[in-house]
Amino acid sequence: MKNFRQQQQRPKKNTLVIGRKAIIEAMQTGKQLERIYMQSTIHGETVDEIRKLAEQNLVPINKVPVEKLNGFNISNHEGCVAIISKIQYQDLQNIISFIVENGQVPFFLILDGITDIRNIGAIARSAFCFGVNAIIIPDKGVGALNEDAILTSAGALEKIPVCRVNSLMKTVDELHLNGIQVFASEMTAKKKLFELNLTEPCALVMGGEEHGVYPALMKICDEQFQIPMMGDFESLNVSVATGVILYEAMKQRLG
Repeated sequence: MKNFRQQQQRPKKNTLVIGRKAIIEAMQTGKQLERIYMQSTIHGETVDEIRKLAEQNLVPINKVPVEKLNGFNISNHEGCVAIISKIQYQDLQNIISFIVENGQVPFFLILDGITDIRNIGAIARSAFCFGVNAIIIPDKGVGALNEDAILTSAGALEKIPVCRVNSLMKTVDELHLNGIQVFASEMTAKKKLFELNLTEPCALVMGGEEHGVYPALMKICDEQFQIPMMGDFESLNVSVATGVILYEAMKQRLG
């Protein structure tokens, strides 16, 4: 833990986009941004333009005090600093079409409300090792896929496709339209993990440790399942639970 905390440093200047006009130009020219830090008290036409473009490009905006921006050790930030994404986000429908065209059975992992980047990194590592086609994340309410997350994933986040979407609810609808069932992990569910048929086209939803899967999202999933456990303990760490689930899926798919 101590070593990991020592590795959490401020982003390098060459990964930053500094100032309002520079951020607008970056998004207009297709540069992928991980997130935008915006001073909570600023306003004006350029600020409105940033918000509009950020919404179109699924870039999260974090409203912060000016001290946060000053902490980047830069000048002339005009109340806005963006971080260039190290992840090249993919379009979900393009990924689905590519998988089907290549004769594969779609297998996705959806992360809902998981904010700890160490868990995200560990999950990505398991996902890559156990054959997940792509990880799906929302544009808000998830930990930043920054250098620390990539480091924790041992580089897996740079190898496995990641799709960033503006609504997990709409994403489930899109998966259903493509014939892909969606299964949600829920520790009080009656169905056991090994009772699921994970050889069919499917997506697995993992929720954050504190609140689990969002209730409205859980409601539109096709099945809920639990990992059976012998010990009298509340639950597994989400990254460990994900590894167990993905291993079961791989075992079924290998026959």
